[in-house]
Amino acid sequence: MTNKPDLARTSDLLSDDLMYHLLYTLGRDPDSATPSDVLEALALALRRPMVDAMRQTEARQRTERSKRIAYLSMEFLMGRALENNLLNLGLLAAAQKAVARFGIEFSSVAAAERDAALGNGGLGRLAACFLDSLATLDYSAVGYGINYEFGLFRQEIANGEQREHPDQWFNGRSPWVIERADRAVMVPVYGHIEHSSDKRGGYNPMWLGWRLIVGVPHDFPIVGHGGRTVNVLRLYSARASDDFDMRIFNTGDYFAAVEEKMRAETVSKVLYPSDEVPSGRELRLLQEYFLVACAIRDLRRNLKAEGIPATELPSRVAIQLNDTHPSLTVAELMRVLVDEDDLGWDESFEITKQTLAYTNHTLLSEALEKWPVALLERVLPRHLQIIFEINRRFLEDVARRWPGDTARLARMSLIGEGDEKQVRMAHLSIVGSHSVNGVAKLHSDLVKTQLVPDFHDMWPERFNNKTNGVTQRRWLLHANPELARLISRELGSEWIVDLERLRGLESRATDLSFCEEFEQVKRANKTRLAARIQELVGVRVDPNSLFDVQVKRIHEYKRQLLNIMHVIHLYLSIVDDQATLPGPRTCVFSGKAAPGYFMAKKIIHLINVVANTVNDDPRVREQLKVVFLPDFRVSLAECIIPAADLSEQISTAGTEASGTGNMKLSLNGALTLGTLDGANIEIRDEVGADNIFIFGLTEPEAVALRPHYEPRAVCRADADLSRVVQAIGDGRFCPESPSTFECIVHQLLGEDRYLHLADFRSYVAAQTRVAEQYLDRQAWLRKSILNTARMGKFSSDRTIREYADEIWSLEPRSGSRQAVTSSDLDSAAAAARSSFAANDAVSIRVG
Repeated sequence: MTNKPDLARTSDLLSDDLMYHLLYTLGRDPDSATPSDVLEALALALRRPMVDAMRQTEARQRTERSKRIAYLSMEFLMGRALENNLLNLGLLAAAQKAVARFGIEFSSVAAAERDAALGNGGLGRLAACFLDSLATLDYSAVGYGINYEFGLFRQEIANGEQREHPDQWFNGRSPWVIERADRAVMVPVYGHIEHSSDKRGGYNPMWLGWRLIVGVPHDFPIVGHGGRTVNVLRLYSARASDDFDMRIFNTGDYFAAVEEKMRAETVSKVLYPSDEVPSGRELRLLQEYFLVACAIRDLRRNLKAEGIPATELPSRVAIQLNDTHPSLTVAELMRVLVDEDDLGWDESFEITKQTLAYTNHTLLSEALEKWPVALLERVLPRHLQIIFEINRRFLEDVARRWPGDTARLARMSLIGEGDEKQVRMAHLSIVGSHSVNGVAKLHSDLVKTQLVPDFHDMWPERFNNKTNGVTQRRWLLHANPELARLISRELGSEWIVDLERLRGLESRATDLSFCEEFEQVKRANKTRLAARIQELVGVRVDPNSLFDVQVKRIHEYKRQLLNIMHVIHLYLSIVDDQATLPGPRTCVFSGKAAPGYFMAKKIIHLINVVANTVNDDPRVREQLKVVFLPDFRVSLAECIIPAADLSEQISTAGTEASGTGNMKLSLNGALTLGTLDGANIEIRDEVGADNIFIFGLTEPEAVALRPHYEPRAVCRADADLSRVVQAIGDGRFCPESPSTFECIVHQLLGEDRYLHLADFRSYVAAQTRVAEQYLDRQAWLRKSILNTARMGKFSSDRTIREYADEIWSLEPRSGSRQAVTSSDLDSAAAAARSSFAANDAVSIRVG
């Protein structure tokens, strides 16, 4: 039986390491150390148990010859790491005690950490959840990404409008990031092709004249729950192959001498440079290839070190492409196999196809990447050759299958014709992979029937569904510790790695005592959020009000506009009709709009001016409050989500691939108000139709409506809707500039692509049901508890097991299907304690 960890001893050892790093690594005086100083020193102290566990993980996986999963993504939205790592290592209590000796609140130390701004939204956060599950389930895995110096951007609201500022989360150092200069790789770009022959007389194209970029990896440890497995997120920074050209420098042209260095390092400078200008598009293409090339070189080097030939690649590595950003992996892997390993084309393509799998994340055609042929020819001439050859052979197969069907050939070609020839990256990913998956049942069905039906006709066996999930370690255990403690008291701690065990809460949904405690937790979270709202935007909100929350990337299809239209409807009902709402409501918005997305930024502006009008109007009294919280990020989400009563998931049916915010909110006891879109359908099936609010057109109904949809007629037929649209357009919320939102009115009454007007009446009716049911506190609490209890399916652990079993062809890892018990956590703490004790020669005490 495992001995209980000695908390005092572990805390003492951690204090010693913390003090050592404060004094000697950071050179700080402990008596004047700031929370940021203590944060960095504590993180450095944690390196010892993390790196020890990481080395042990690597050694174990080498001995077992484990097949490795390589997850390639342009985004990894990791958030803060301190508390998450402490929880997974079983060291949170010890760290809290160690920090207390410095007279500093642990909460202020945790709050001093900047979010790792390596992503934009759901795509990057999903990748982060998957890495957590892969480590917790003890799979051999590595994430590959870019070590962006600047994240997406830091959002500020000025005069109601979004302003973007640089977000330099990684300013050259991070205590969590370990530079591995010894693992640097060379990435060639640009150049030209010389057409030559090999010694057998065969065609032998030579890629010459390229420029080199150096990819320097930085390892971000991914600690699995229980601390047994620590995998790595390997993030690459771009460097010039030489610091600068000394010959040019010596002639006095100093700027030209360092120009190449500056150009190379721009590749990892910022997440998603604007693609509205040619230079931005070129940089974005370079970023995508840089990621792919670094990952393939690293994987190949590891296999060569183990003596594994290229022909065995599919049996040793599974590469998952997270959306189309890493699609160039198809061409790069083919180039390596054909040009460097000297394998034949057919053999190389079979290896490539069996190694790669592609996850589609969007049904919006404009979001499927396409790269101009001319740009690819200039930046990656050899890869364009390979893509053309893949396409030629592929179209020959299509023509044999459907002779004479030229329209099908045009639809399926990897090259889109038109004024500018473009490479269709989604098509390249499908042709070059053995698996294509969507991320919710409806989404996967629509991929097959609407997005790429020709490809499904050709290879139905390749297409499958993997409904997304979220890690309960981050989004319940870490984000909502009071609720986590209540659940563990009732059910034990096994739910932390087996979320289906939450079903045990169903019987507590009618237990008045448990309901009261559940409500107290929710009230405490709402009080915390209310304080944060006051701090961020200066608005006082009532924790007793219904917290109506919509937090996600701002996009027309996600329909934040429909939400604020309902807010306007409520406001006008109060001030123009003297109506009284059934109960007070606080509407919380948060999210970023892409810098070049004009309409999304207009929607943010509208939300803010409506909020100012509502919050400043004494006629509204305390019935309605509206807030837009700036700079949405993981740490802010961790404050908002546990406090939500109502989760707005209101995308137009058939547009949202899955969503994961819907899962996080429901897991924390929020009731969903949503359309039958994405994973909402599966959430409804799990939690029960009585415990969710569904409204609006279904996907087939939306498809049927569009050909004869007349938004103006819909608006004229609904007096409430007409009044809302008029208020937006006539300057009621922006009297100093009445025409500010005419573009929104024009869009609504014109195309209304996302059917805001068509769904408005149904949405208002659903919101009325929400308001009325919220008044019945006991019934609402029961629904809230059942939402939490029935979210077991939506753990990323389940999703990862499905990927492993059905796509990556992995055998279940030893113990990966077993729950982690409290004794396992004791073992994690004991291992960490041993790691500290192994280097206990330095003993420095506080005071």
